[in-house]
This record gives sequence, C-alpha cells and structure tokens, in this order.
Amino acid sequence: MANYRVLVSDPISEQGLAALLEAPEVDVDIRTDLTPGGLLEVIGGYDALLVRSQTQVTVEVLQAGVNLRAIGRAGVGVDNIDVLAATRQGVIVINAPDGNTISTCEHTFAMLLAMARKIPQAHGKLKGGAWDRKSFVGVELNSKTLGILGFGRIGSEVAKRAMAFNMRVLAFDPFLTRERAEKMGVVMASVDEIVEAADFITVHTPLIKETKHLLSHDQFARMKPGVRLLNCARGGIIDEAALVEALQSGKVAGAALDVFESEPATLENPLLSFDNVVVAPHLGASTEEAQINVAIDVGRELLQLLRDRPFKNAVNLPSLSDEAMRTIAPYLDLAEKAGRLAAALAEGPVQKIEMTFAGKLADKQTDPLSRSILKGLLGYHHGEEVNYVNAPFLAEQHRIQLTETKTTRHDLYADLLQVTVQTSQGDVTIAGTLIADLGPRIVQINDFKVDLAPEGTLLMTEHLDQPGMIGKVGTLLGRADINIAAMQVARRSQGGMALMILAVDKSLDEETFEAIQYVSGIQRVREVAV
Repeated sequence: MANYRVLVSDPISEQGLAALLEAPEVDVDIRTDLTPGGLLEVIGGYDALLVRSQTQVTVEVLQAGVNLRAIGRAGVGVDNIDVLAATRQGVIVINAPDGNTISTCEHTFAMLLAMARKIPQAHGKLKGGAWDRKSFVGVELNSKTLGILGFGRIGSEVAKRAMAFNMRVLAFDPFLTRERAEKMGVVMASVDEIVEAADFITVHTPLIKETKHLLSHDQFARMKPGVRLLNCARGGIIDEAALVEALQSGKVAGAALDVFESEPATLENPLLSFDNVVVAPHLGASTEEAQINVAIDVGRELLQLLRDRPFKNAVNLPSLSDEAMRTIAPYLDLAEKAGRLAAALAEGPVQKIEMTFAGKLADKQTDPLSRSILKGLLGYHHGEEVNYVNAPFLAEQHRIQLTETKTTRHDLYADLLQVTVQTSQGDVTIAGTLIADLGPRIVQINDFKVDLAPEGTLLMTEHLDQPGMIGKVGTLLGRADINIAAMQVARRSQGGMALMILAVDKSLDEETFEAIQYVSGIQRVREVAV
C-alpha cells in the first residue's frame, strides 16, 4: 500500500511524472477534469499536489488540504498559488526554475534577432503578397552593447550567446560579484550605467516590489536615442505606459515583448499597435523540451521531499544551487538536533534565540540551517506542525526574538554552529560541528565541553562532581533493564558541577526516572530523544 498520495490536477506528460509513477511508496492520481469545487472535496486526502498554471491553489484549497505537505508547480511562475497562505500552513511550494532556462534564453535571443532584423514585419508583408525590401532595414548585433538586468540562470545564458555575436555585455544583479563577472567575460554595472550606455536592454529579474517598473520614465529619459528593449521575464518590470511614450517619441527604436502587465494581452493594449514592437503570447517556456524538463524536475523534487531527503527548489524556502546543497546538507540534521537539545534543556518560555555560524560556515548560505535549528527547537514542544517553512512564522507568533551572527574565525573548529536560547530562567547553549569519519557531533552544552553523537535517546544529568555518581545511576538503569550504549562525563572543575550524558537503548520508565532524580547530588535530569 502506498505511503504517500499525489494529486496531478493539470495535464503533465507521463515522461515528466516518471519519478513519481515509478516510486513504490507513491500513489499518483491524475485528475485533470476537477472543478474548483471538486478539488476542494478531494484535496484533503493527498500529501502533495502537482499543477501547471491552470489549477488555482487558493487559501480555501490549502485549508481543505489538511494533509498537504507540498505543492509542486511544473514551471517557474507561482502566480496561481497563494504562497503566503501555504507558508503559514507549513506547506512547501516547489517550482522548477532550471527546467526552462535554455528555452527562455533561446526565446529571448530569438526575439532579439527578430526585433533587430524586423523579421516578423517582413514576414507579414510578404505573406500579404508584397515584395518589400526597403521598409525592413535592420541593425547588426556585432559590436553593440547589450545591458542585462538580472544575471541569474537565464541572464547569464543570454550573455553567453550575446558574446558569441561579438556583443559587449553589461550586467547588473544585486548578487553578482566582480569575480563572477570577470569569469563570465561581462562588465559589472549598475542599473543607471546600463540605462545610459546600452544599445539593447533585456530584463531577467523576478517581479517583486523592487523590480516593478524598474524601467520607467526616469530611465527612458537617460537612455541612448534608438535603444531597443526586451522583456521575456515578467510583465511589469518595464513600465508599459512609459514605454508607449518612448516609442511614440522615437527615443526607443523597438521593443520585443513576450510578457505584459495584464495577460492575456488584447488589442486594447497600445503596445500591440506599434509596427516596431515584436510581441509573443508568453512563449518563453513553450518548447517540448522545457515542458518535459520542468515536470521531471518538480516530480523529482516532490519525491525527495516526501522521502525526507534534501531538496533545493522551494519557493518559500531559500533556493540552493547543487553545490550549496552539497555543502549545507550534512549540517541540516546537526542543526535540527542542536535545536532539539536546546529546547529540552531550556526552562521557561523562550524569549530569544541566538544562532551563530563560525568558520567555513560563515561563508555559506545559512538560512536553511537557521530554519533547521528553529524546526528542532520549536518542534520539540509543538510536534509535527512545525516544519522548515513555518518555523520562522511560529517564532514570530510567539514573540521570540531571532538573531544570526557569522564569524569566519574559530579557535578550535574549522566550522561550528551554535544556538543559545534565552528564557526568564537563564540561557542554554548548544554547539556542534562535523568531524571527519564521525559525522555530526555536539561539542558544547552550556559551558561543558563534550564530544557527543546526537543520536537516539540521551539521559543527561547535572550533578556534583563526587565519587559514585556514575555507579548510582548505572545501577538504577540496570535494575530497569536499560542498557547504556555510550557514556560521557564533563566537569567545570574538580568538585564542582559535572554533566553526565548516557546514550541508552530505550526510554526510561517513570519510576526509574524519578529514582535518578532523587539520587543525592543530582540537581537536574533530562531525557531527550534526538
């Protein structure tokens, strides 16, 4: 019997669904004829929902999907999914940002060439029976300057092709480093520098508050006369009203648009009336290969998620490259277990959580580690309702202050993660690292130095450092037929306070736990399942 149920509510090829269909623990239901009401009726029985752009995943759908863990979007855009509502309910939204990279890049370049050489206009004229060679004199790309706003996956692929046409490329991206720009052979520039210097400008950013109308009246005023613009990313990055004015004045010699502020675009949109504007109905991802690739990508990601394995393309989680995922993944389990230990040892309501990443970890994308710590810490008390998506929201709801610190130096370890929990009763600090051939290790509990594998059931006692303590606890465990798998004792100073950690094969019964609490010299006992 299948462990997981996945509903596919939009048409997706069998090739794209192969990973899910072949997984023995997954039951895939393909129901592309569901009405919105029908979806509400059945969604409660599924662990995951896989859609394209047709199905509208509203807050009502999410509320009805009481067992939903994830929503997969076979494509990049998630406009049809209420991501905020999904996040608040702890539902992970996965898309496929890589599957249509080449498709969108090639479409951008096709639109660039079509605009530069006026191919659609000439095509239409000849189809109408007119042999007109004089009206369609174009411009070359050779030696021209292309400005790329947004230098992610698609923007960087466009740059490669532009340089093959001997174009000079200026690139802007808030995360673009000078080293990467030099490696790619492009010139790192600001938006203003690109606006003023480029012969062609193409946009490849997401549509967010900061990029809406990124190119508007002020930018058009500073552009070179005869500039040409492209948008195959998202409608709204270019201010359409400002573009209309610039086309009317002749400041902009041409535009190539695959996307619009309002879609589907109709004849009411004045941009469709310009002869020097090449348009297409949002075809960036419309290739046979891209349609299959995005489905394959999101299917594999959903399977990874359902199997509780690392995945990288969550919209409401930080996106990681393959290299970043390989680097961070070994620490995710350590981070979550450090959070659980901290929660188990803390007394009183949590007021503040301080997370520190030292050594090599300071140079990594640590947000997934922070979320793992929060998942372990908050999940210790709140159970399965806490996950990587909603953990920060739950912390906010509980008015817990969160801080994150990075430092590239640590005296003892090449890398270290540390969590300190502040409550009205005091602080608890847990630190951990990865040790070659040993894996995750907890190396600090408060001010005790330890070397602990965070696995299984741990019995922890704080007691006076005096003879006989280990024997007394061991005797009580033996009477209860509880085997000790490993033991460690740390102390601050001789005769002071000591910490004993015992890895035991099973949980303690209530009678044995209470007996250990009453051992003379023991001040505190905790049992933690990590």
